[in-house]
Amino acid sequence: MRIRFGCEMGYDFAYPTPMIARLTAHPSRFARATEPDRLAIGPETPHEVFIDDFGNRCCRLVAPAGAVTLSVEGWLEDDGHLDPVVPQAIQHPIEDLPLEALPFLVASRYCESDLLSNEAWRLFGDVSPGWARAQAVCDWVHGHISFGYGYSNVDRTAADALAVGRGVCRDYAHLFVAFCRGLNMPTRYCTGYLSFIGEPEPHAPGDFAAWTEVYLGGAWHIFDPRNNAPRRGRILVARGRDAADVPLTHTFGSNVLTKFRVWAEEEIEDASSSR
Repeated sequence: MRIRFGCEMGYDFAYPTPMIARLTAHPSRFARATEPDRLAIGPETPHEVFIDDFGNRCCRLVAPAGAVTLSVEGWLEDDGHLDPVVPQAIQHPIEDLPLEALPFLVASRYCESDLLSNEAWRLFGDVSPGWARAQAVCDWVHGHISFGYGYSNVDRTAADALAVGRGVCRDYAHLFVAFCRGLNMPTRYCTGYLSFIGEPEPHAPGDFAAWTEVYLGGAWHIFDPRNNAPRRGRILVARGRDAADVPLTHTFGSNVLTKFRVWAEEEIEDASSSR
C-alpha cells in the first residue's frame, strides 16, 4: 500500500526564536519513500538538517517573529502488515546484549526505572522472561492508565503516571519503558505517525503517537501500550530514551501554537484514472 502522511503546525512568535523540529520520517524509512518528505517552512527561512545522537533526522532554524508554519508531506510504500508478534523472542542476559542496547537499560528523565524496579518485579517477576513478560507489562499499563487529551502534562514522569493512573500516549509509553528497563529489558521510546488503516470507523482526528521498542531475540520489537494491539502503517519519526530526547518541536523561547493537523492515510488509486 501507498501511505500519504504529513503535518501542518502553525506558531506565532513574538520575536525571532531558535527551534529544532523532528517531523519528517526516520532515516530507516528512506528505502520505502516513493517521494522524500521534507520540512517546508513558511515564510521561507534558512535551516539546517542534521542527524542527532540517536540517529533521528532533525531540522534547526531560527523562526522569524510573527506567524510561522512548519509542514511536511510525504509518501511511503508499506507492506500493509500488522506490527509483528514474536512470542518466542527471548530476553537476553545483560552481558550478551549489544552495546547499542545498553543506554536503554538505565533510568532517564521521564522513566525512573531505578525507582520503579521493585514494583516492576513485584508485578511481573513471576511471568516468564522474554516476549511474555513484555506483553504482560503492556497489558497492565494499558489497563492501568485512563486515556484523555485533557490529562496531558509535559512534566509527568512514569512514576507520576503510575500514581495518577491517567494520561496520554507518552505517559503509557514512559511507564512501560520504566517497568521494562527495571526488568532488565532494553526499551526505547518512539514517536511518529500512527495511521488508522484497517481500523473500524469512526476514526479519531489525526495525531502524532508515542510507542516503544523492546530488544528481544536479537531485534527491536514494537509494543504499543496505549493501543495494545498491532497496527498497520506506523511511520517512525524519532527514537530516544524518553520524550525529552525526541520532542517533535523544541522552541527556545515562548510561542503560541495556532494550528495543528496530522495525517497518515492509505492513498487509494482512482480506478478511472488508470483507464
